[in-house]
Amino acid sequence: MHPFLLSGNVWQDVAPLLSSYHQVFTPTLLGHRGGPPVRRRPVTIWDVIDAAEEYLNEHGLQRPHLVGNSMGGFVALELARRGRAATVCALSPAGFWSRTDGSKSRADKNVHRIATMSRLSIPVGPLIFKSATVRRLALRFLNTACYGDRLAAVRVVELCRDTVECTIVDEVFSTDDEQIAPMDTLPCPITLAWSEKDSLLPVAVYGKIARARVPKASFKILPDVNHVPMIDDPHLVARTILEVTGAAEQ
Repeated sequence: MHPFLLSGNVWQDVAPLLSSYHQVFTPTLLGHRGGPPVRRRPVTIWDVIDAAEEYLNEHGLQRPHLVGNSMGGFVALELARRGRAATVCALSPAGFWSRTDGSKSRADKNVHRIATMSRLSIPVGPLIFKSATVRRLALRFLNTACYGDRLAAVRVVELCRDTVECTIVDEVFSTDDEQIAPMDTLPCPITLAWSEKDSLLPVAVYGKIARARVPKASFKILPDVNHVPMIDDPHLVARTILEVTGAAEQ
């Protein structure tokens, strides 16, 4: 499951690397470009999770291996809490923050900066993103990837369009309860895999909170990748997922 503002397309380089081991689903979540429409307002993360659980039901997925990045990690962890996961691989998951220490407000500001800059780039994106240097600098500035130049210009434009067409950017994560509560007992094997160079949810702050709230989860650092590691190193992400599911050992 994908990060906030993006879509299931963000997995397109990773999915083929997993398909020899697993049947792979890359849904787009509620209120995001290409995902199910919003039924009521305001939308919270719990609505997004409910819609994701409906997707599992519709596809006959009782307890699949779940993988999520950022908001998708939040969704995967909460689905696991509901008993809907065989394993969870959460890549720099959102939700490990607090309003009292400023970690929530910092994350909010970064997300809204991404939305604003993506909106401004739409008219000129097809031109400026022809430059590999611009792609790299732009995705670094947007706290997304270290190596945005590995994506073709058309894909960076699509990332920006995903962001602009997200219909719930001002609603999700706007309430105090939209954070991940402690899990003292794990509902299934859980791995928290944090991007070493995550500039949106830095591991030193948000990873520390995650380890405190889910102390029995496995914790690892993914080297040399930013907040959306599927862009920087899809092979690393695929290997990490297969280690969690156990497929790499078969």
